[in-house]
Amino acid sequence: MDKFFRLKENNTNVKTEIIAGITTFITMAYIIFVNPTILTTPFADAEKATYWGSIFVATCVAAAIGTFMMGLYANLPFAQAPGMGLNAFFTFTIIIGMKYTFQQALAAVFISGIFFIIITLIGLREAIVQAVPQNIKYAITAGIGLFIALIGLVNGKIIVNSDATLVQIASFADVNSPDTKIAIVTVIGLIITGILLAYRVKGAILIGILLSTVIGIPFGVTDLSKFGIFSMPPSIAPTFLKMDFAGLLGADGKGIAGAIFAALTVIISFTMVDMFDTIGTLIGTGQKAGLLDKEGRLPRMEKALMADAIATTVGACLGTSTVTTYIESGAGIAEGGKTGLTSVVTGILFLAALFFSPLVGIVPGAATAPALIIVGVLMMGAIKYVEFDDISEALPAFLTIVMMPFTYSIATGIAAGLIVYPIVKVLTGKAKDVHPIVYILAVLFILRFSILPH
Repeated sequence: MDKFFRLKENNTNVKTEIIAGITTFITMAYIIFVNPTILTTPFADAEKATYWGSIFVATCVAAAIGTFMMGLYANLPFAQAPGMGLNAFFTFTIIIGMKYTFQQALAAVFISGIFFIIITLIGLREAIVQAVPQNIKYAITAGIGLFIALIGLVNGKIIVNSDATLVQIASFADVNSPDTKIAIVTVIGLIITGILLAYRVKGAILIGILLSTVIGIPFGVTDLSKFGIFSMPPSIAPTFLKMDFAGLLGADGKGIAGAIFAALTVIISFTMVDMFDTIGTLIGTGQKAGLLDKEGRLPRMEKALMADAIATTVGACLGTSTVTTYIESGAGIAEGGKTGLTSVVTGILFLAALFFSPLVGIVPGAATAPALIIVGVLMMGAIKYVEFDDISEALPAFLTIVMMPFTYSIATGIAAGLIVYPIVKVLTGKAKDVHPIVYILAVLFILRFSILPH
């Protein structure tokens, strides 16, 4: 095991990797329940239960396959699963907004996955990664940290919606309110996890999640009525290999030319959002784990990107939206995960979740929220490396950082930075600092926001 995963070479051990893998899984386990809920939104009530169960299985299996590939093929500590944001785009934009069926949307995801595989094989995806300026890479890490922290604060009911100011801090006045109880447990969990980290306790984040789950019991936040140990997984038949290519491409009478153009916009949107979500996560969390080289390159990046591409294709066959590398991998990395063994442990737990979903399901959002906030704190440290004394570097980096949480999208943050970077460089007489690929990306992102659905 040491030889295969290069544990000593990466200054880690089996115990650390197992704890990291468990931590990553617990932190992102919400997806196995949230993803089916989002994807079944367009279905009639009579169909929801059937499709929910099938998508639940597809989510677990697709996540396991992608994560195993990341661990065994790429030997990297990243987990994969159907992406949040991408599943909302799949449901609310493609199905509800553009009137595609669930099966046609799956076909679009499958085609985008094949496209990912092709551009990964020819090295285009890795070339794009290498073209991203170093300061923007640092900004990606910090931006993802801020984004993860915001997710934790929202899940923990500490930051809430406001019609007047968009967001605001929650009121703690009504201690009997369910949201207030969640917020209190989140704050307690945050303090506990912070203290454990300050004392350098191994497995601090995982311990914090488990203790927060226990603390949530007297508050009614941890729902013991859901407690159970074992259950057989539902049937995957309703979504397995149900892709409708003919309907997607207009063979049902919509008009082939117009339908093909519309389908292409959908596929390109999936492609761009997933590509930069994955690139951002790999760079940001990889940098936090100390995996990047002096040029900011991630070893075995092409294998990581291929794992992501294949997982997306397989996920579509199983019946779920685009699979991507998860920013919650940062929780396991913060626990010391540095090799593919972390991913293998996470993948095993995704498969186990098929049979132990009642046990996994009792961990409340209030228990994982502190972990996300802490990971955000740790990742924000990368901001100190950004060259803020050079405005041509600082402005694009700043926009990269702030646009991630403000738009709830890693891809949008990267897009903002890569659009502004060449513009500022050209107008300040530093055009030679810009890689040719960055100019192309800037134009594509401008087109993406101008004419494609988002």
